[in-house]
Amino acid sequence: MGAKGIAMKKPLKHLATQPEPLTPGITRGMVRQHAFELYRDKLPHDRLTLEDWVLAEKDLVQTMQSEERLQR
Repeated sequence: MGAKGIAMKKPLKHLATQPEPLTPGITRGMVRQHAFELYRDKLPHDRLTLEDWVLAEKDLVQTMQSEERLQR
């Protein structure tokens, strides 16, 4: 316990269900598949956080944009 008998708690990561994608043309299924690929090792033990979902969508968009540039 911390000072004055108050238990100190570790901050909890914000666990979340998958939000709707913010990027036009990107579906929840696309983000879900990409998140699975990115966080495969984490999933058997923990649920994804809101931050994980956002990072998966951002990474997916960046990957798609990079692939599009390479095909030009």
